[in-house]
Amino acid sequence: MKKLTAGLLALTAAAVSAAPPNMIFILVDDLGYADVGFNGSVYYETPNIDKLAESGLVINNSYMYPTCSPSRTAIATGKQSFRTGVYTVPVLETGDDRENIFSHWTVGEEHKMYSELLADAGYKSIHLGKWHLVGPDPEFELNAEWPLKEKLTQPDPWDYSWAEKHKTEFQKYYPEGRGYIRNIGGTYRGDPALEEGGYKGETGGYFAPFNNPFMDEKNPKDKWLTDHLTTKAIEFMDEYKDGPFFINLHYYTVHAPLRARSEELHKKYMDKPGDEKTGQGLGKRKEHYAKYASMIESLDDNVGRIVEFLDKNKLRENTVIVFSSDNGYNGGQSQNNHLRGSKGYIYEGGIRVPTFFNCPGKIQSARTDTPMSAVDYFPTFMEIAGIEYSESIDGISVAPLFKGEDEALNHRPLFWHVASQWKHGTVSVIRKNNMKLIQFLADGKIELYDLNKDPDESDNIAGKYPETAQQLLTELTEWRKTNQVPLPPNSVLSN
Repeated sequence: MKKLTAGLLALTAAAVSAAPPNMIFILVDDLGYADVGFNGSVYYETPNIDKLAESGLVINNSYMYPTCSPSRTAIATGKQSFRTGVYTVPVLETGDDRENIFSHWTVGEEHKMYSELLADAGYKSIHLGKWHLVGPDPEFELNAEWPLKEKLTQPDPWDYSWAEKHKTEFQKYYPEGRGYIRNIGGTYRGDPALEEGGYKGETGGYFAPFNNPFMDEKNPKDKWLTDHLTTKAIEFMDEYKDGPFFINLHYYTVHAPLRARSEELHKKYMDKPGDEKTGQGLGKRKEHYAKYASMIESLDDNVGRIVEFLDKNKLRENTVIVFSSDNGYNGGQSQNNHLRGSKGYIYEGGIRVPTFFNCPGKIQSARTDTPMSAVDYFPTFMEIAGIEYSESIDGISVAPLFKGEDEALNHRPLFWHVASQWKHGTVSVIRKNNMKLIQFLADGKIELYDLNKDPDESDNIAGKYPETAQQLLTELTEWRKTNQVPLPPNSVLSN
């Protein structure tokens, strides 16, 4: 685990501007790598997002975990998810307690989040949208014997029996207990469908009334959730435009349930030809893709609103905009023929996401193949803000890339460890120098892929290149041993 020191500060607040820079972190839910124009989509339309990407630094190889809970935990804490016991969304887990180390939901207070350090440094911060860093019953969860014998459960979407405690004694696990001044819409749930019927409800949580205990307005001006969250972000920025401010804009969109933004947009995409290269907008799921496309266009419109506000208030040149997604696309909503797998899979379609950093005149306009991991956001935000800290984390700041390539970052290994199963068995993974080795924990079998030559991971070359496979396996094994990474009871491996 890494600790930032004064000698590592390559991009301090003073280097960016005389004043500490504002930051806006736009995190989309379930947006796939190829669901944006700057990564090749011609079916989905994202002109505002593409403009920011083209004038910023695009991270071609930006990675998350296969599901949202571990990704968001790693982002917030800078730590590999095994350190917090968050391996996936608990209700998704399959199998028994021998096959899994059942996942936590709640991130304990002992794990500091970047928002707390930003607050200590004087940043005024707001969280908007998906939180998902607390479970429905954190008291039970954190006091239960570990490892858990059964997976955690959650109430029905329309059951609000949890809300009172979450607004009082459990606030310490919420944004306002983690350094944010306000929390708009963040709950324990991973989707917005807090209404009778949940996913099958009429609005799906995307149209008002939002039925969210952490959004108090009963009759908001904006009747579409993405619009509402953006309006609240703009109001906060206007209130604190003297800065520095940090906007944690974690949209619920484009997570299920799919809802068309409007009939007009839905028709537009139903009438639009699909894309043979990616598979988007084609086949029997055309109606789903069209709804999804309308949600993406709405997302793009709202990103445009953010930029318009910054330009109008002359804040643009001292505001870093970060854009990413928490995992790959949901396989039932989108398509990408170029990458294997989707949300839930450790293959590239499940973990590689669209990402860029933008700040005019301060961050170069470029694309880099240097890989980035979810754990890198914490130290990167600290370096942008010029904050020194003593927290032990796993991430490394990617701020040096803002001015050019960095050999140390380019050749470092990235690691994943998923000790509970959903779409496939439990795994550990290492990616280094464009080679990716997957080891399945139950039987020890390995897969090796050359991501430069085989981005869709169709050719397991472990047998063809045994020396490379063994080198990576040795490094992966040593990483687990050094970090005391826990293995499921049924694993044939040992640390």
